[in-house]
Formats: sequence, C-alpha cells, structure tokens
Amino acid sequence: MYDVIIIGAGPGGLTAGLYAGRFRMKTLILEKTAVGGQIITSATIENYPGFPGGISSFELMRRMVDQAKEAGAQIESAQVTGLETDSSQAEYPFKVKTAERDFSAKSVIVASGAQWKRLGIPGEEKFVGRGVSFCATCDAPFFRNKEVVVVGGGDKAIEEAIFLTAYAAKVTVIHRRKELRAAEILQEKAKANPRISFFLDSVVEEISGENKVAAVKVKNVLTGVSGSIACQGVFIFVGIKPCADFLKKQLATDAAGFIITDDKMICSIDGVFACGDCRAKNLYQVVTACGDAAQAAFSAHNYLLHGK
Repeated sequence: MYDVIIIGAGPGGLTAGLYAGRFRMKTLILEKTAVGGQIITSATIENYPGFPGGISSFELMRRMVDQAKEAGAQIESAQVTGLETDSSQAEYPFKVKTAERDFSAKSVIVASGAQWKRLGIPGEEKFVGRGVSFCATCDAPFFRNKEVVVVGGGDKAIEEAIFLTAYAAKVTVIHRRKELRAAEILQEKAKANPRISFFLDSVVEEISGENKVAAVKVKNVLTGVSGSIACQGVFIFVGIKPCADFLKKQLATDAAGFIITDDKMICSIDGVFACGDCRAKNLYQVVTACGDAAQAAFSAHNYLLHGK
C-alpha cells in the first residue's frame, strides 16, 4: 500500500518521486520502458540549469534516479493499463492496474509523458539522436553553421524553423500542402528570413546517411517528381501525442488527449494529479516537467494531509 503511485519515470516522474519521498510519503514509481523518458533519445541536454556546456541526457537521468531513490522512492518496471477508483476504500481508494498485478494507493501522480508523432519513413528511427530531432530548443546548438530540414507547416514547425536560424546556416521547411498552417505573423517572419527556404506540396520519403544524417529524399505530391536535399539535420514537427490513452475514460482531457489540470496539477478526480508532457500546456521541456512535478507532489501531500 502506497501514499502515492507515480506513473512514469521520466524527468517529471522522477522529480515527483524525489519530492514525494522528501515529504516522507511511501512512493512507488512505475515505468513501462526505459527510465528517463524521451529525453534519453537525445545524446546531450544543454538547456537544463546548472550544467554549463551541457550534460549527457543519460547521466542527468541517472542522477535523477539516484536522487529519487535516496529520498525513498521505489521504482518498478510495469506498464500501467488503467486506473480504478473505489470510494468505499477510504484509506486506499486508487487501484493502479498493470499487466502483472494491481497496486493500491492513497493518491496518484500521472507523469506518463508524450511522444512526438513520427513520419514513419525509412531512416527516421535509425537517425534519432544522430541528426533526427523533435526539439529545436533542445538540439539547435548542435547544428551551428549546418544545413537542416524542418518537416511541418504548423505554428510549432515555423516557430522552430525561425529559432533554428540563430544557429544553422540554412533551414529548409518541407510541408505537404500548398499553404502553411502557421499563424500569419509567423509565416511573415519566416518568409522574410533569408536563411529559410520552402518546399511546399512536398513530403519527405526517406532520411539517408551513413552514421548520421546526410540527406532527405523529397517528393512533390502534385507532380510525383522526387529529388534529394543535402542536410545534416532533420527536425520533425508534425504533432505531439500524449501517452494518456489508458486514462481517457477516467480523466478529463482536451481535444488532443492531453490531461487537463489546474495550476496545482489537480486533475478531474480528487487525489489524482498530472505533470510533465502528458498535461495540457504550452512548453514541453525537461525543466517545465520538473517544475510541474514539484507542484504535483506538493499537492498530493496536501491532499493526504487535508483532503484537498
């Protein structure tokens, strides 16, 4: 029986475990895959405070694991399949269901993260962390004076394309439609930037290279003509999907499936909290996931003490 069960062992889940442990809550963190979350697909993180010059993502996550365990959090490998509530169980009203067994808890923090949508093309998974990225804010400094491709035409894609011009020598935006979907003001800024060019009515069919990205194969969807663009980086911004489907029947979510919380990380069910990338918000970064998580643990502790 646990005071709190945390679903997910990425930066948010581990930070929640650290804070919950320091509150002397009996804490269990459940993670279905590798501890560390999506960030470990990037070799280095340069924008996490306290590490000038950056730190290995693996090393940062290892330190977070050690710190959470030092605080008393227990970490187990299990895929959570659902959450049940039973108001008749006054002390332990939550049952966290996994494929192997069920766990009981007084409160729950959901830190299950999100996944960037993939293109599903050859070379995409092979070169993740070796030229393929889903976060310009995280990885742009690795592409100083290089040529990169941005795939997508929404606000996120164009914002990141503009951001990349502070580092890359050339940014090519590839979008499958004739018109971009981004806000007009973003389009104006991008089109006025001499470092940005556009391939519209086009899709990326393949990402190629030896040990790292060297080029993309692009096809015009109107003419069917294919060609190649040399580049050292491919930034893919075709949407983000929260890893929260297993809770969609229990918790309120927005149209995209992200869990809705208030500023205290409280969900639509009393005693359930959410933090990090699975939560509806504006900025998806390690540092914001950690901030969310500290608040979620604080709110869970308050809930156990005062019922609110």
